[in-house]
Amino acid sequence: MKLTKEFTKLEKSAVKLTVTIAKKDVEDGYNATISKYVKNAQIPGFRKGHVPASVLERKYGDSLKADTIGELIDSSLSEIFDKETENRPLPYAQPVMEKLPELDITKDLVYTVTYDVFPKVEVKNFSGITIKEPQVTIGAAEIDDEIKAMQERNAMVIDKKDGTVAKDDIVTINYSELDDEGKEIEGSKRQDFVFTVGSGENIYKIDDEIIGMKKDETKQITKKYAKNDSDPELAGKTKKISVTVTAIKLRDLPAIDDDFAQDCNEKYKTLADMKADIEKNMNVAKDRRVRELKNNSLLEQLVEKNPFEIPQSMLDAELSGRWNMMAQQFQTTPEQLEKMITASGQTKENMLKEWTGDSEKMLKSRIIVDALIRERNISVTPEEIEAEYAKIAEQGGITIEEVKKHYEDARSKEYLIDDTKENKLYDLLYKEVKVTKGDKMSFKDLFAQK
Repeated sequence: MKLTKEFTKLEKSAVKLTVTIAKKDVEDGYNATISKYVKNAQIPGFRKGHVPASVLERKYGDSLKADTIGELIDSSLSEIFDKETENRPLPYAQPVMEKLPELDITKDLVYTVTYDVFPKVEVKNFSGITIKEPQVTIGAAEIDDEIKAMQERNAMVIDKKDGTVAKDDIVTINYSELDDEGKEIEGSKRQDFVFTVGSGENIYKIDDEIIGMKKDETKQITKKYAKNDSDPELAGKTKKISVTVTAIKLRDLPAIDDDFAQDCNEKYKTLADMKADIEKNMNVAKDRRVRELKNNSLLEQLVEKNPFEIPQSMLDAELSGRWNMMAQQFQTTPEQLEKMITASGQTKENMLKEWTGDSEKMLKSRIIVDALIRERNISVTPEEIEAEYAKIAEQGGITIEEVKKHYEDARSKEYLIDDTKENKLYDLLYKEVKVTKGDKMSFKDLFAQK
């Protein structure tokens, strides 16, 4: 097919493609369509396959032209996109034609389509980029906190003998809200509600008010809430609540000793073994988290200093993916999720708007990483992948064979290869930007960082 093509760049990484098909190909295409109709047409008075073209044109003229245009456009786009690399449409961005061309076999056929392409970005500006590396030390206090958390998880819950509510007790209560006349407000009654005193994990935040109550005791509580209370349903209001304590339990914490260590994991022989392993794991987690924060900071600054637009279809696909993933997490369909969200007073449209900013940043970061990896021709060798297997095995306390088994399918291994490429890229970039010591912070605060 003899054709010419012209690409015009538009905003948000869109392209306008103007295609001109030579009139000889237009005429040949029209004749091919007629031949196809002749073979299949069944018209009274004519044998199948022997209907004159003039009769077909009178009876099916518009259909003949529409089919010809469709075939010519499909064939020409396939021919163009099979050879095109830079201006190929995104998989989820079908070319759009605002106006269908008219067929005239005595003239060239000209048509125009618009579509989104992958954003082209040149990451050149690294000036002024400073990465602050959080300073976190894993010491005895941090290890003790982790052991205490393990102690909590391994505690036995038993009935409290003295039957008086105190902080950290696990209580079961029945409650309801009362009106000014002391009558129960309809719909506010709740039975067998369980929470830990002092956690604040109850709707009326009545932890302090029930301390000292005994089992089966009922108490009316009047509580005034601050105007700046975090719960808008309580802020600035006074509530009357009737509370009955139906059960009081406490955690029987095991002693922290060698036996406790052995109960936690059979690989530990002593408490010292467990502490050493905890310290090792916390340092691995710390290093991984620090690197993650550094990478995020670097990408945020690169996105800011190297601005570019992403196509709307790419953003829409990302938001749709997030919505579908949320539906999976709730073990429901995207349609049912929308009904659930609407019932809660929210809308899908508003949620997608809230996600848009973060999704744009994430997409731009991903595009910048991909662009830099291609620009710098970063690749990984089989030896480097073997080294990654060994590193993962050492950090996880498992064998290299177990690691390889985890990555034996093609998709998982491809993920590891991509991750290794990215890490090589970051190592190079950190030599080109300024890295300084950041604030000192605790292990817990490190993971609270965004």
